Amino acid sequence: MVETYARPRFGEPREPKNLVNPGNRLVRMIDAVTVSHARAVAFLLVCGLLLFLPGFFTIPAIDRDEARFAQATKQMVESGDYVDIRFQDDVRYKKPVGIYWLQSAAVEAASAVGLPRAQLRIWVYRIPSLIGAVGAVLLTYWTALAFVTRRGAVFAALLMCCSVLLGAEARLAKTDAMLLFTVVAAMGALSRVYLSWQRGEDPEHPPWGPPAIFWTALAGGILIKGPLILMFAGLTIMTLAIMDRGAAWLWRLRPLWGLMWMLVLVLPWFVLIFLRAGDTFFADSVGGDMLSKIGAQESHGAPPGVYLLLFFVTFWPGAPLAVMAAPAVWRARREPGAQFLLAWLLPSWIVFEAVLTKLPHYVLPLYPALAILTVGALERRVLSRSWLRRGAAWWFAIPAITSVVAVIGAIIVTHQPVFLAWPFVAASLIFGLFAWWLYDDGRAERSLLNAGVAAMFLAFVVYGAVLPALTPLFPSAEIARALRNVVCVGPKAAAAGFHEPSLVFMTGTSTQLTDGSGAADFLSQGTCRFALVEQRTERAFVQRAEAIGLRYNVAKRIDGYNISQGRPVSIAIYRSEGTE
Repeated sequence: MVETYARPRFGEPREPKNLVNPGNRLVRMIDAVTVSHARAVAFLLVCGLLLFLPGFFTIPAIDRDEARFAQATKQMVESGDYVDIRFQDDVRYKKPVGIYWLQSAAVEAASAVGLPRAQLRIWVYRIPSLIGAVGAVLLTYWTALAFVTRRGAVFAALLMCCSVLLGAEARLAKTDAMLLFTVVAAMGALSRVYLSWQRGEDPEHPPWGPPAIFWTALAGGILIKGPLILMFAGLTIMTLAIMDRGAAWLWRLRPLWGLMWMLVLVLPWFVLIFLRAGDTFFADSVGGDMLSKIGAQESHGAPPGVYLLLFFVTFWPGAPLAVMAAPAVWRARREPGAQFLLAWLLPSWIVFEAVLTKLPHYVLPLYPALAILTVGALERRVLSRSWLRRGAAWWFAIPAITSVVAVIGAIIVTHQPVFLAWPFVAASLIFGLFAWWLYDDGRAERSLLNAGVAAMFLAFVVYGAVLPALTPLFPSAEIARALRNVVCVGPKAAAAGFHEPSLVFMTGTSTQLTDGSGAADFLSQGTCRFALVEQRTERAFVQRAEAIGLRYNVAKRIDGYNISQGRPVSIAIYRSEGTE
């Protein structure tokens, strides 16, 4: 037996009619949680924690972006200066202050409840990203309710929750999960205003709720990552105005009051940083960071089409279903709901493909539109029955490829079999295989749920078992552990040849980044000092030590791999024994 649904137009949500239970346990679970909004939200919250928490506490700080954000926040907490943004003595003006304030709040709260060494625990700095990721899942549900049924909204949120890209960003202490949160809030509010106008609703007193959410979300997005959120909203509005030959509905956003409210939230910090640093912040953030992405910034250049290729991995397990939904979505492109979602998705996607600098997370704020469009086709049972159905095999291919690479990679790097991952590997493969084999047009929901369970077990494999075991990939953590075990009080360090931000974060803001000769000079200046000398700079260190008569010994040698530079490293920890 199959389920039958009313087939609403995009933007005209209705509840399912004559729902017949197919007997599948996973589908029955969805039947139960979609009885009410409270159950649906609770279910999505649990799913978010199950998918995002593996590895959240155990993976060390990742170079370079995460460690840079965390160190800048740590210095903010240490100094008590919540206006300026610095990495050691250098200003860090690539992004506004929003994420640093959120991370500082997390650190201060953790310290207030008595967490030991809260400032050194990277997972504390990840809390805003976790909140942003879970919040974005819930806001995807809320946004989807304007387009599909409650059941469909749960599936759209699940597609976001299970996506590979959001799973990675939820575990990184940087801006992108929180930016996604603000974008989905803004676009969800914007969609309600637009669709109410399309339906001909003309209330005497338009509600204040959606405009308030929209302008507040824009302000939050600007404080998190600058004007990028304005591009998503602006391109959507411009596209809709062109397609509708007018934009009278924008007055329902109360733009005059909204702009004033947004400026009230945003301007104070920008004024303070201008008074502190002049135009340096704007030159670094707009000119040095944002505009430089038009070129190939930091060797991240790539040709157009890269995001489309990455989509099949980063939006897994939703990607196969999205491909099967694409023909139906395009046929429905003039319907109000589909038109809005495509205006959200396509213009910004084209901009990202055209810009030379490409990083996978740039397109993350567009994935909620993809998820809702996909579920809209799923609910209307108009998924493609052509050769595109062969893409269902991708539900099994990703767990198979990822599991093999993760386990074999762990054995090569650590020379250990990482047995903890194996049961989760087996479960991920089984559910991925079920998703593929059981797929048909009438039971696409069942396959998607099996793929979601496969994604959950895959998260345990990659983030919960394998990555924390790859200690050679995190030499900074090993160095910091060695320094914590020394017998002297208040050790100080200087690093030569290994200058990764994670080292500064884990060993202390005062860690000096120098060369081999400078490390020898540093070591000669007192007791309880340690020189962290990478093998390539040891010759200069030894020569300078001999020249100044420095006596030293090797406390420990740490061999590892610098993932930022893609090369092995061997770092000796030298301690002074005095001078001759």
